[in-house]
Amino acid sequence: MPPPLVLAVDVGGTKVAAGWVDRAGVLTGRRQVPTPAGTDPEALFATVAGLVDAVRAEGPVPAAVGVGCGGPMERTDGEPTVSPLNIPAWRRFPLERRLAEHVGRPAAVDNDAKALALGEGWVGAAAGVRDFLAMVVSTGVGGGIVLDGRLLDGAAGNAGHIGHVVVEPQGRDCPCGARGCLEAEASGTAIAAVTGAPAAEAPPEVRARTGRLVGRAVASVANLLDLRLACLSGSVALGFGEDLLAAARAEVAASARLDFSRGTEVRLGGLGPSGPLVGAGAVGWRLLDG
Repeated sequence: MPPPLVLAVDVGGTKVAAGWVDRAGVLTGRRQVPTPAGTDPEALFATVAGLVDAVRAEGPVPAAVGVGCGGPMERTDGEPTVSPLNIPAWRRFPLERRLAEHVGRPAAVDNDAKALALGEGWVGAAAGVRDFLAMVVSTGVGGGIVLDGRLLDGAAGNAGHIGHVVVEPQGRDCPCGARGCLEAEASGTAIAAVTGAPAAEAPPEVRARTGRLVGRAVASVANLLDLRLACLSGSVALGFGEDLLAAARAEVAASARLDFSRGTEVRLGGLGPSGPLVGAGAVGWRLLDG
């Protein structure tokens, strides 16, 4: 009998991905498709379900389904729902229930950045660390926080939403309705809007500014929550690499000055492009392990 596997699904503003994650955090069978544009919730779910079916056709019956999805999340009439700011098709969409019904197995959905935090603490750059911040700097910006070895959830599952820490007072309008949020200033979407080109083509000064703003947010969290490690993932963070890291580290050194926050380390996530799916798998294993 083959060992149990979790069917992992990552739903982002740019792509939807799925694959298998085993008990050791190994990802296999990865597939992905572009996230469809538009505002039809059922069209988007059909894309997710079709991808899930394609992956399922090449593997065993999953032990569970684990999902990382952009936030925020909430409970609507007692049921967990998702309303990703960067995915207008879904507002209070019952993704957890719909996937459980479609696959016929237990399912759990969490914020994609919180899922990443689980993955990085499991088999990534924060393995063995009990207090850390994991960030996704990609189409949007999100975060997950682990304190005393436990992932923080919050009242509705949105703890760690660092993308909506204000880093530039009176800055750009943010999709959340505020101004100057990290997501409005440093996400791939924001960079493209400002430069008129994809974030991957951003010039050195934009990469450095992005790193400074990320570092500013990291320093605030380190000062607030007494942690000394931040792991950065997502297409912008991984794509900008050392340019972003150098600027972020300089800003953290200048702004995290308390005895307990001085020396906070900023590093790239250890899971690379596999991080979102390994994290989604960790959400599924968390469900199974209770």
